[in-house]
Amino acid sequence: MIPERPEAGMVFRYSFLWSGEAAKGQIEGVKDRPAVVIVLLAEGDEVVVAPFTTRPPAGDDVVVEVPQRVRTHLGLGDDRSWISLGTLNRFVWPGPDLRPVPGRKPANALYGYIPQKLLDAVKALAMAELSKRIPGLIVRRSND
Repeated sequence: MIPERPEAGMVFRYSFLWSGEAAKGQIEGVKDRPAVVIVLLAEGDEVVVAPFTTRPPAGDDVVVEVPQRVRTHLGLGDDRSWISLGTLNRFVWPGPDLRPVPGRKPANALYGYIPQKLLDAVKALAMAELSKRIPGLIVRRSND
């Protein structure tokens, strides 16, 4: 099951395409991972999403750590994780890259929602990064 309409704060399983992968000509991410809707565009049909990662941040990585209670609520396990804002994906919902969460019956792409306070922190950092107009920050995905 794929939610009919996206909502800010929604976390779903997604084939996230990092900017380095896109630069190599890949059209699909190497790994399916949780991603969160941070911005709704074009009357809610287009979204900007940020990936979750368990790779600890290094140097100037722009991330927001996901608290343990939120990871537990979403069913993400005990490993520390971060929402990364170094690459964002933009696509028309639902797009072809949503995937079922492993072990969910019935099949469902939705993990759940992050709390508003965490979403606000992620959005503030995302807007700061977007204001820098960094080339490759947003990878546009198509329905092809």
